Order: sequence, then C-alpha cells, then structure tokens
Amino acid sequence: MDTKGRVSIPASFRRVLEAGDPNWQSGDQPELVIVYGDHRRKFLECYTMQAIDEVDAKIDALPRGSMERKMLQRMFHGQSFPTAVDETGRLVLPAKLRNKIDLEKEAFFIAAGDTFQIWKPETYETEELAKAEEWLDELPGDFDPMAFLDGAGGA
Repeated sequence: MDTKGRVSIPASFRRVLEAGDPNWQSGDQPELVIVYGDHRRKFLECYTMQAIDEVDAKIDALPRGSMERKMLQRMFHGQSFPTAVDETGRLVLPAKLRNKIDLEKEAFFIAAGDTFQIWKPETYETEELAKAEEWLDELPGDFDPMAFLDGAGGA
C-alpha cells in the first residue's frame, strides 16, 4: 500500500470484478462495494456489483421492520463504500477503512468466489489461520477435509 492508501488488486481479482459488473465494458474500470461491517470484522470484504445486488435482494426479502433486516441494511448499506478500480488496477482505501483493520503498509488478499477480502497480513495469520488450524485439529487425524466437497452442489 502506498502513502495515499492505494493497493494493487491482483489481475485475476480484477477479472472477477469486471465479470460481476453488468455496466462494465472493455476500457472501463469495474465498480465494486467494500463492506467494512461492524467491530467484529477484522477485514474488508469487496463485493462485485452482481454479488451486492444478490445480497440486497435477500435483505429486501426479509420482513419489513424486522431486526434482521434493519441490522443487515446497516451493515451492507450503512457500513459500505462504493468505489471503482482505478486505471492502474488499484483501489484507493480511505483512511477510515485502513484504520478499521489497522492496515499500514501491506495488504493480504484472499478470494472467496465473487467477493474477496482484504486483511492486514498479521491479523490474517494470527486470527483466521488460527481458527482454521483449530477447526482442523478437532477432526480425526486421518480425515480428509476435501470430503466436505462430496455432495456439495450437484451431481
């Protein structure tokens, strides 16, 4: 990350953003929405335009006035930052977002389908990897985690 808060997005992530932006055309810069959420979130989640539209549709399907709908609206509408990739393939992260995850010099990107997350590398290693290791440690020693893919999503 440079002093202006710009981070380079991996090229493969930019292709996902382009594919997920119905208004994108060759030569344009794809748009996205960065959701920073509540105090428990230690990362920024970047949604393609199609992905955020899907989330919005699910929120809209909840009963009007319900606490679930209000909380999700706050999280996805009130704690998000619509933006676009710049012409050099970078995102400008405002100080508010950088401060939220204590991002200073380096950003760690992790893909999650039609979203991706931006982490402070040290936070990802100490918190997220620790959770994954703890989860794996609870499984039998000879268990193959790939077995979870069996039956996931069709035959």
